[in-house]
Amino acid sequence: MTTSFRAFPAVTAPPLPSLGPTASFPARSPSLPQRRLCKFGVKCSYAEAGISDDSRSATIDVVADVRNERIVVLGGSGFVGSAICKAAVSKGIEVISLSRSGRPTYSGSWVDQVNWVPGDVFYANWDEVLVGATAVVSTLGGFGSEEQMKRINGEANVVAVNAAKDFGIPKFILISVHDYNLPSFLLSSGYFTGKRKAESEVLSKYPNSGVVLRPGFIYGKRRVDGFELPLDLVGEPLERILSAVENFTKPLNAIPASDLILVPPVSVDDVAYAVVNAVRDDDFFGVFTIEQIKEAAAKVKV
Repeated sequence: MTTSFRAFPAVTAPPLPSLGPTASFPARSPSLPQRRLCKFGVKCSYAEAGISDDSRSATIDVVADVRNERIVVLGGSGFVGSAICKAAVSKGIEVISLSRSGRPTYSGSWVDQVNWVPGDVFYANWDEVLVGATAVVSTLGGFGSEEQMKRINGEANVVAVNAAKDFGIPKFILISVHDYNLPSFLLSSGYFTGKRKAESEVLSKYPNSGVVLRPGFIYGKRRVDGFELPLDLVGEPLERILSAVENFTKPLNAIPASDLILVPPVSVDDVAYAVVNAVRDDDFFGVFTIEQIKEAAAKVKV
């Protein structure tokens, strides 16, 4: 049996029709990579003894849906950002990191597979950073004075969301924070008001594709000034204990700030793989709690 292939020109998938209550998603800019349908004509002919080759053999059309993902991670050289870059690379996703420090000082096979771009989100050349991207992931955030926290947690993310939207990027993923059931006067601090401002911008500009992850305390091996802090030595056993007694402590959730003690921490790897899930799944959007982050991560972790 001999098999020959005839290649047909690749065609672009047509826009999806509206499905009523099902979410629809913004069209990508014509300059961005889209799903490609590759059509091949497959012709099979038989030349066994006593059987003549039938040149009129039917052609079978095989259609393959190929999707290339390319993400831009804001703050990619940080604790959470680097974990996201590593997880994305492991799943075959092309990664660009934009951070003030650029390429990290530590080594690793995955590090060489990331395009590390030094820069500040307020002065970034978005035309170079966002070209070809299918999603933007922001890990921007930090502590400081009230004004500093509002700027880095809120304004910086707002700038990034609008740049992504203007450039036609179809999805934006924000790493935010759990509110810990804190009283309102504490939630009015620059840290939380900045985070919620960023969330509001994501959900308003990307109502059907924006993703907000709200983890609590994130643990893992964190590098600070060349030293490695093994936060997992505390976070991992604490997560197991609090998860095991969660059903018994639920009645205490109504107590203000109770989540500071009762909410299980989250592995930085779970946050990273939840992001990978969000990048791949068009039906993954909205605000995700700690438990939902873990569930999302479990779907793509191997």
